[in-house]
Amino acid sequence: MSVTVALQDYQDRTGPLVLEVLRGSAGRASTLDSRLAAAGVSADGATLADLDRVPVLSKDALPALQKEQPPLGGLLAEGATVVRLFASPGPIYEAQLTGPDPWKWAPALAACGIGAGDVVLNCFSYHLSPAGAMFDEACRAVGATVVPGGVGAADVQAQVVADLGVTAYIGLPSYLAGLVERFDGLAVDQDRWRVTKALVTAEPLPDPLRAQLTTRVPTVLMAYGTAEAGLIGFETEPGAGLRLPDESYVQICDPGTGLPVEPGEPGEVVVSVLHADYPLLRFGTGDVSRWILGPDGDLRLAGVLGRVGAAVKVRGMFIHPHQAGEVIRAVKSAGATAARFVVERPADRDVLRLELVAGDGSDSEQMVATATQHTRDSLRVKPEVSVVDSLDDDAVLVDAREW
Repeated sequence: MSVTVALQDYQDRTGPLVLEVLRGSAGRASTLDSRLAAAGVSADGATLADLDRVPVLSKDALPALQKEQPPLGGLLAEGATVVRLFASPGPIYEAQLTGPDPWKWAPALAACGIGAGDVVLNCFSYHLSPAGAMFDEACRAVGATVVPGGVGAADVQAQVVADLGVTAYIGLPSYLAGLVERFDGLAVDQDRWRVTKALVTAEPLPDPLRAQLTTRVPTVLMAYGTAEAGLIGFETEPGAGLRLPDESYVQICDPGTGLPVEPGEPGEVVVSVLHADYPLLRFGTGDVSRWILGPDGDLRLAGVLGRVGAAVKVRGMFIHPHQAGEVIRAVKSAGATAARFVVERPADRDVLRLELVAGDGSDSEQMVATATQHTRDSLRVKPEVSVVDSLDDDAVLVDAREW
């Protein structure tokens, strides 16, 4: 089977579900209604091809949309039941809807072998960001016990792994590598390391890092999603591409036109969520991917190949240019004449550097302390701050990683 045939089969299967959700949500979600009207599309009688006339709603546009229609930008359908509200960097506010596994990550956990009887260390943030709750709900859906580890306190978490019989891990791949290192530094028998399964996401998993991790964790699989769309794709075996879930409709689109690219060509991942209470139509993730065939001939995503949006993801957290600019303005008020953020990835771990040019007579030590605190408070990522002689451009946020 070719990618073209597999894509057509996927559209034939998923298209009717998209249109059914659209009809059920029309008239209940103000932003959906306005986007359809602006594109001249009626929910009644629309075809899948008609929906491509609706411009892509980018993740970068959400903060402004939510300011115009607070608090959630008119994305939720009237009558939807919200059980939690979150605030991601941006700020972008997100809602958790009622019901089991609302972000639909359970298939990714099941593909990794995580289920009843497992004790899972969940190393995503439980503070304001939805990621911790997202995977907590998925673990409960598959019957696993959750240790809400969150981010940080790696020494404590390593001891927890030893004491509680943790069998599975969810989090960043780089954090898992650090956790193994911390465990090896404990004064405990090494046979108390019982972690055999890991589902990792939110940053790249290059082959050398996967090979390093699988020497200690036999099964390490990658998944991909966003706070808004939930699960978008997941591995069923290493390096075989990301299988598509049943709860969303995924497209690969030209970032300029918003129209689907030719099968196999790279483009932006655009997602429509199949949920009548949250009709997120043609949402642009800002991530680049392309279609490939899986081992069984099914349609899969090739993984995240880069970014087209203005926001940059660092250690699983998005940083928007306007946020970086706000921090830099605060740093300048503390004595810097120029500053910029640079994102690098040495040794398979994201590093956020803040480069400062000190003004005459400024207190460099105080300036660095102020910059560090402002960055952690606003961006939720600890930077490496350095004072330099000059900067070669006026950019506030530079992504120097090679994808």
